[in-house]
Amino acid sequence: MAGQLSIIRPDDWHLHLRDGVMLKAVAPASAMHFARAMIMPNLVPPITDVESAHQYRARILEATKGHDFNPYMTLYLTEDMSPGTIRAAAKDAHLLAVKLYPAGATTNSASGVRDIARVMPILELMAELGLPLAIHGEVVDDAVDIFDREKVFIETQLEPLRRALPDLRVVLEHITTKDAVDYVGASDKNLGATITAHHLLITRNHILAGGIRPHYYCLPVAKRETHRQALVAAATSGNPRYFFGSDSAPHSDTAKLAPCGCAGIFTAPVAMACLAEIFDSENALDRLEGFTSIHGAEFYGLPLNESRITLRRNDAQASLPLPLDIGGERVVAFDPTRPLYWSVEHEHGHDG
Repeated sequence: MAGQLSIIRPDDWHLHLRDGVMLKAVAPASAMHFARAMIMPNLVPPITDVESAHQYRARILEATKGHDFNPYMTLYLTEDMSPGTIRAAAKDAHLLAVKLYPAGATTNSASGVRDIARVMPILELMAELGLPLAIHGEVVDDAVDIFDREKVFIETQLEPLRRALPDLRVVLEHITTKDAVDYVGASDKNLGATITAHHLLITRNHILAGGIRPHYYCLPVAKRETHRQALVAAATSGNPRYFFGSDSAPHSDTAKLAPCGCAGIFTAPVAMACLAEIFDSENALDRLEGFTSIHGAEFYGLPLNESRITLRRNDAQASLPLPLDIGGERVVAFDPTRPLYWSVEHEHGHDG
């Protein structure tokens, strides 16, 4: 077991910060460890135009004041999005991608896409302009088992889309299956995938075995152990197609523990410690920097960060962060199901 590791300061290429008092409370947990993050647009109402994205970014910068943190924004793809919006986004230095949510697939996705054919002209324009598409890759179909929705999406939606538009740059977000790992690994170009910390650690047993544990419920839902092992192998492989996106998604206990509880896990406070544990256990600490700090930046055509962090392995087990009290509501951070011995220390430097 290594004692410490210095790496380029990492980025988070899939992050939910919510808004209002929740944003103010949770954003510093990401800004402490990550230089940049790609912010998801599924607010209510969703972020569907450049001006709304700028206003949201300003609120994020206010919430992270005092931290060296650069939020990159995304637009929420709708079936009535205009070509002018896409052209404006492609020219904007703070807008990194357009996000495709299949309608009804996850939190605040009701305004998403019901039929990809209806947005093909927009996707064709994005391919022409080089604007990436980030995808929540699940079908929404009552006839498809929830544990198969990613696999079916790849077969019936993603592969036909990529055949039709081979120049479209696509990120398959928060992959959860061996099927996705294999598909991304076999692709020739213009396809990357984000992997979360929690999908590297938990399976569906953590949600369901011995009683229902709502704080492990997320979408895409965690799968069986064979899929988790495939994700770990991909993340620690050094393959630049795979990079880190936390999908940290805070909810109050009231929302998580309700009869119809919300999907999402608040991982931001412990994400880097979790990743260090995973990569250490796989004897792959030398590949952690690529996964967290290099591969995603290169996919999005951004320079690497100039500052660094030091990950240090301690003799004593770390305590989990205390729940946040947000306006009288409790928000609980992810419990990784195993002891954490790694901590994060910051080194000097500045990121543009």
